[in-house]
Amino acid sequence: MISLAIPWALALLPLPLLVWRFAPPHREQVAATRVPFFRRLTDAAGIEARPGARVPKRSRWQMFAALCVWGLIVVALARPERLGEPLVIEKSARDIVLALDISGSMDERDFALPDGQVQQRLAAVKEVLKAFIGQRDGDRMALIVFGTKAFVQAPFTDDLVSLNGFLDQTVVGMAGPNTAIGDAIGLSVRLFDASDVPERLVILLSDGADNSSRMTPINAAAIAADRGVTIQTIGVGDPEASGEDRVDLDTLEDIAKRTGGAYFYADNSEALTEVYDRIDAMAPRKVEQTSFRPTQDLTWVAAGAAVLTALAALTGLLLPRRRRTA
Repeated sequence: MISLAIPWALALLPLPLLVWRFAPPHREQVAATRVPFFRRLTDAAGIEARPGARVPKRSRWQMFAALCVWGLIVVALARPERLGEPLVIEKSARDIVLALDISGSMDERDFALPDGQVQQRLAAVKEVLKAFIGQRDGDRMALIVFGTKAFVQAPFTDDLVSLNGFLDQTVVGMAGPNTAIGDAIGLSVRLFDASDVPERLVILLSDGADNSSRMTPINAAAIAADRGVTIQTIGVGDPEASGEDRVDLDTLEDIAKRTGGAYFYADNSEALTEVYDRIDAMAPRKVEQTSFRPTQDLTWVAAGAAVLTALAALTGLLLPRRRRTA
């Protein structure tokens, strides 16, 4: 489909007609032969001498060529362009931060598999988390790992394959042996400072109690709520354990409640898979669609045709003159 980017330029088409009709004719003084008895000639002919001009006659093809050149110039000014098929671009309307506890307790091998065997907590969480990430096509996701300190393992990206690669590189204890839930929430909130999407979600998974944060998890959750960040929390530890190995389910539930999120507890692989399915149902993929039509500028076609037409007309004028002078 061909369209004009500046269609109002076509209003210039009648300009030569207006100039011919209303503009005064061009006058130019040229050398002439002086006739001493000019007055007697005019008296004999019965005419009155006055200023005059000779207007060369133009052939039809010259007029046609001039009109074509002008029309092509005006079309070039109107910027013709070819419109391609509409293209739809989907952009994520939500950013998701995965905050994963990799403290020393995540090395415990007490996570029950469907076949009855037990697996390391972090390994089981990774397997289920990979499947969840694979279903988030179109969302931007980031990965934060925390132990004694919280670190950004992967910034926001829509390359989920790379995100799974960063998840594979995560090992127990690489962020320290303790648990800093409050710092992980605070770092997640700071990650959203560079985000302009309307919906912000944090999925926080921990198997312990906060014991090394500079800010309490409850205060961090309050800040997250003020920034419009929703936190879904998942507890995967043993609530009956003692000391650092006991998962603080009450705190995780309070964090989720303060931010408008939901709290879950999973003690085996099947339960964890069900938790992520429920989160997926609660927070389905959201996208913003924008469409545009690619354009190909065709101004050069009209301009080139105008130049070629003008050169052809000029050649047609000069050739007969050369033949007459030859």
